[in-house]
Formats: sequence, structure tokens, C-alpha cells
Amino acid sequence: MHQVRKLGAMNRLYRRIPLRLLASVTGAVTLTLLAAACSSGSGSSSSSPTTSPSPSTSATSSATSSATAAAAADVPLVVYSAQGYDSAMTKAFTKATGIPVQLDDNSTGPLLTQIEASKNNPNWGLLWVDGATAFAGLDQQGLLQKGFEPSVQWDSLGTQSLPSDKSYTPTGVTLMAAVVYNKSKVSSPPSTWQQLLSSQWKGAVGMNDPSQSGPTYPFIAGMMNYLGGVTQGETFYSKLKSNGLVVNPTNGQTLQALTSGQIKLALVQSSAGIGAGLGDKSLAVKYLNPVTLLPSAIGIDAKASPAVRAEAEKFIEFVLSPAGQKVMQSGDPTGDSLYYPVIQGVNPLPALPSLASVTTQTINPYTWGPQEATINTWFDSNIVR
Repeated sequence: MHQVRKLGAMNRLYRRIPLRLLASVTGAVTLTLLAAACSSGSGSSSSSPTTSPSPSTSATSSATSSATAAAAADVPLVVYSAQGYDSAMTKAFTKATGIPVQLDDNSTGPLLTQIEASKNNPNWGLLWVDGATAFAGLDQQGLLQKGFEPSVQWDSLGTQSLPSDKSYTPTGVTLMAAVVYNKSKVSSPPSTWQQLLSSQWKGAVGMNDPSQSGPTYPFIAGMMNYLGGVTQGETFYSKLKSNGLVVNPTNGQTLQALTSGQIKLALVQSSAGIGAGLGDKSLAVKYLNPVTLLPSAIGIDAKASPAVRAEAEKFIEFVLSPAGQKVMQSGDPTGDSLYYPVIQGVNPLPALPSLASVTTQTINPYTWGPQEATINTWFDSNIVR
């Protein structure tokens, strides 16, 4: 289960152009990492002192040289990510491990397009987005490394989100879709999905485009699963279009349509909806029965070099460590940090409702993942246009 943020969580989701960032460390290690990231073959050197160093100076110099040599052996880990806390995480990871990271931050749809276009000669190390269906599709194409599981204590969400072949690793769970509305304009929000088709909500409902927004395809697939199949789901969305459905690329634009008054109900990811409510107290979030569990996950490029795959495994272990979980929960506090943890001993942030208070469903990613391209094409051809 991909995205400039307005109302806290919103602005970052406008971004459609990849942003490449290089995490760095300080001192002599910085120079080495930058040289490695630029594929430079030249080494750095320093002039020898004119007097004999003291034993403590020699020890310090030796330690620095060892750290520099170790960093020089690391190759940049290319991270494709649509997470709001990814920049904070990659910087923390590099600071903790010395491993250089090249971050490509974009919406999920464009990232998956990049992977598909380069699958015969991939240039990514790991992918971190929302939606297990995307990873199941990549797994069935043989594009993900199998068999890796970090040494962590999963909670029930983590256990149920881990695939049997261990081709991707869950990192958190959100819900799709939350219904966000303005309390001053909507006194009685809908209580069922079918009520969205009534004349009361004609031209008042907005959602995202699944070809751009990674969380949206699992929502569509979840509705199809709930309604009994693809055909029934297509009928539902066709009726929703006839009732004036407004489709925007991602959560950010859909929430802006809500706050501007273009629509009255925004069907978006729970983290985006809750984050918007933190920034604008007139907004409220409601969950209809059922909502679909949306795991975020990390998958490793099966064709990456052994060195890169080892770095990617270290990255996953760091993300799920106590230090990494602190970064996830603080790196995007009005957006993607609003997730349900998959690790025992980690509690969700206070703004999240108890999961027991929400009726949820889980869809089989290996049933719905292979249908993603076909269903997204149908949606764009028949609903978006």
C-alpha cells in the first residue's frame, strides 16, 4: 500500500517531480561519502605533520582513517519512497551507520512507473510506499528479493501483513478510505458507502486517481472485494461518477478541493485526513463500514548487488528499531507519522482512534496486486475522463 503539504499533511502530496536527496555525515566521512556518491575514483589525502604525533593523536588519526575506509567501501543506497518522513529517516540512517543514501521522493504511481521502465536494468535499491498490492505485483514479476525478515517482535498487524515468501517488510498500517468533511457545512455525514450515490451528495464527493496515489488502488480494490467482485465495483464507481465524483491526483489536491468548498466529502488516506484535522479544527473524519487496512512496506530490488541488498536490509532493521520508530512518528507529525505500528511496544500517536473502534477488512494483495494495472487503466479511462 504514493505525494507541497497544506494543512500539515497536504502540501507534500502535491509533489509530482522526483526530489533526489543525498544524506551525508560530517568530518572526513562526509568527503568520502560525497566522493563515492559521485562515483569519483580519486582519493583524499592530507599532509603529514612535521613533528611526531603523540600516542593519543595517532590513535585518533587511526580511528578516523578506519571510519573513512569503511565508508569508502559503502555504495550509495538508492531509496525510492513516497513517505512523508523519508528524508528524516534516510538522514538518521546515514548518521547511525555511515551508509550514504540517495533518496528519490515521489508519489507512488511515478515510482512504480520508474521501476517498470527500468526493470531490465534497475537503478533502485529499495522501495518504500503504501499498499501491499504494489509489492505483490512486483513480487510476482520476480523483482523483489525474497526470504528476508528482520529480527523484530511483530504485533498482530505486523504478523498479518508479512507475506509468506518474505518478499517485502511491513512498516506500519493506515486506513483507506477515511471520509473527511467540514463540520460547519455537513451536519449529517453519510453512514454507508451506498449513501454516497444519493442525490444528497451529487457533485459533493472527491477522491484520488489510483495511477498517481498509491493508497487509492487498495481502496478501489477493497470496495470491489466488499461489493463482491470487479464488476460490482465498476458499477459502484460508474454510479459515483454519474453522481458527480471529482477526481484529483493525490490526497493533497482532494483535501484542497474540500477546504475550498468544491466538494463536501473527501475520500482520502486516514493519515492525511487526521493530519488535515489537526491543522483545521473544522474538519472531521468518519470511517464507513468497512475500511481497508493499508500496510506501508519496504521491498528490496532482487537484481541489486549483494552490497546494496545488505545495505537495504540494514535500512529495514533501522526503520523498525526503537530509533527508527521515533523518526517515523516525528518526521511527518501531521501526515504519514499518523500510522498504526506493526512492532510490539510501539503505540500509535494520540490523534489516531483505537483500531478496535473501526470496522476494517484485509484484502489479499496476491489476488488484487496482479489486477492493479488493468483496474487502474479502467478507472482512468471510465471514471477520471
